[in-house]
Amino acid sequence: MSEQSKDGNPRKVDDRRESPRVSMRIHVRRAGSSDAFEPREGNISLGGFAWYSWAMPVGTKVEARFTLPGSDEELQVLGQVLHVGHGPRGSSAHVRFMDLPEDVELRIARYIDEIELAESKARGGA
Repeated sequence: MSEQSKDGNPRKVDDRRESPRVSMRIHVRRAGSSDAFEPREGNISLGGFAWYSWAMPVGTKVEARFTLPGSDEELQVLGQVLHVGHGPRGSSAHVRFMDLPEDVELRIARYIDEIELAESKARGGA
C-alpha cells in the first residue's frame, strides 16, 4: 500500500515502521491530562515511540516530551497507543505519532540519521 508524501512522491505506508529505533528518555502522560509527565526509558523512530515499565490501554491518546541530544528545545508530541507488549522490561506501550509537525519530523529524522551514521562508522562502515 502506498500514500503520497508531503513532497508529492509516493511512499510505502510501512516506511516509517521500518525506521530504526533510537533509545531515548521520554516523558509521557494521558493526552489532555493535567497530571505530571512521567519519565520513562524508551525509544523513538520516524513513526512513533515506545516506553517501558507500564502501559496505557490500546487506543489511548498520549502526550510525550523529549529533548533530542544536541538541542536545548524540548519537543512535545501527540500519539496514540497502538500496541501493548509484555517482556523482560515489563509492560511496554507502542505509540504512533499523530499530527506530527513537519519540522519536528525532520529533526527526528536527522537525529536518527546521525545515530545510524555514527554506528556504521563505529562498525567500520563507510
